[in-house]
Amino acid sequence: MPLIDRDAEYDVIVIGAGSTGENVAGRAVKGGLTCAVVENELVGGDCSYWACMPSKALLRSGQVLRAALAVDGARQAVTGTIDSAAVLRRRDSFTSQWKDDSQVRWLEGHHIDLARGTGRLAGERRVIVTPAEGAEFTLTARHAVALCTGSRASIPPIPGIESAGVWTSREATSAQAVPRRLVIIGGGVVACEMADAWRTLGSEEVTLVVREGRILANTEDFAGEAVRASFEERGITVLFDTATERVARAANGEVSVDIADVGGGNRRTITGDQLLVATGRAPRTDAIGLDTVGLRPGSWLTVDDTCRVDGGGDWLYAAGDLNHRALLTHMGKYQARACGDAIVARARSELQGDPLPWSQYAATADHAAVPQVIFTDPEVAAVGLTHPEAVKAGMNVRAVDYEIGDVSGAGLIADGYTGHARMVVDEDRSVIVGVTFTGPGVGDLIHAATVAVVGEVPLERLWHAVPSYPTVSEIWLRLLETYGL
Repeated sequence: MPLIDRDAEYDVIVIGAGSTGENVAGRAVKGGLTCAVVENELVGGDCSYWACMPSKALLRSGQVLRAALAVDGARQAVTGTIDSAAVLRRRDSFTSQWKDDSQVRWLEGHHIDLARGTGRLAGERRVIVTPAEGAEFTLTARHAVALCTGSRASIPPIPGIESAGVWTSREATSAQAVPRRLVIIGGGVVACEMADAWRTLGSEEVTLVVREGRILANTEDFAGEAVRASFEERGITVLFDTATERVARAANGEVSVDIADVGGGNRRTITGDQLLVATGRAPRTDAIGLDTVGLRPGSWLTVDDTCRVDGGGDWLYAAGDLNHRALLTHMGKYQARACGDAIVARARSELQGDPLPWSQYAATADHAAVPQVIFTDPEVAAVGLTHPEAVKAGMNVRAVDYEIGDVSGAGLIADGYTGHARMVVDEDRSVIVGVTFTGPGVGDLIHAATVAVVGEVPLERLWHAVPSYPTVSEIWLRLLETYGL
């Protein structure tokens, strides 16, 4: 690992070496700048060790098993059940056993220096690093400091929850044993994916306590309903419109959760062996020295499209979760690429005095073209606006729906394939502003939708993008035909 010179100067200092921070640093050095990253955990961050990779590894074996069971001729070959121990071993391999050696080698290969320790601002362009061992030291940035510290699980102020030893997403994706009874507070992506994963891996009882009247509330209604129906069929209990009033851990390890209907009434207690709290995220900005530059610790940071912080001068940037634009790994990386390029361009402008068109370094997709895949069974894949969101935005839109199971290629994927597609069309411009798919494997369909939405491809032109037969992509032809083309 490259040694950091105490009190050294760099062109760019990045606080946080997760996937976002790595990409900011990578773009900076690609542009000819020197860069150091500061990290107090594992290089690679949550995505590599406690989020995207381990969670999808936990889910994948069940997806493959159900895919085999859905095809006659293949289902007869399935003679056993999920081997949860093998799944956990495979998950561990994707996290590199929670070691970051390969990620550190990536930094070395790109000539990015690594400072192990906690980083915090100490005024303009100054970062104090506090190592786990040894004296703290100061790094100075000639051009920019990029904050890429991400977010953490938000724990609601429920009586008893702080002392109950609950899981957050980190514990849920890194657990080494299957809980017999799992209670989950929340109805979003983490809650649903982990309910799916642990039920598949052998949890006998999985219960979701959902304050809202539906799960996956930020998707189209039919998407959440499809997942709910699948959960019911697979023995996962979902309690809607239900508030959690108190949590307690007994001496025997059992967790009790006191719940009631939202608004009061019908109070009861449910019990489990483990409790997962999946109720949202909070920014990791409470201890990074924001107060030393006139910003509020613990707050989400507002940025422009180059990720420069509002009120942070011309040198402070924030990319990824902590700017609250789109809390997804791929969007954090996208912002990071734009951010790193903008830092390089501004550095050149400062040196050469040349004005530059900053719009070419702007991250704009996270305004209305964010793609996401939810890896439940069925999968949910979406990009852009839902129909209600588009209506709320004042657009003149039309929703066009089609059953994916009616497409010829779907029947080849699975006997009795069930899925649904919706495209949301801006009638005034004749372009698609949102697409949602549900069904097995629909995550592989979403990038075509993303290209259509980002490119604002006119429907008349999209008509000439001919889908291959017989694939599930023929859904595009059926949607356009249903629209009237």
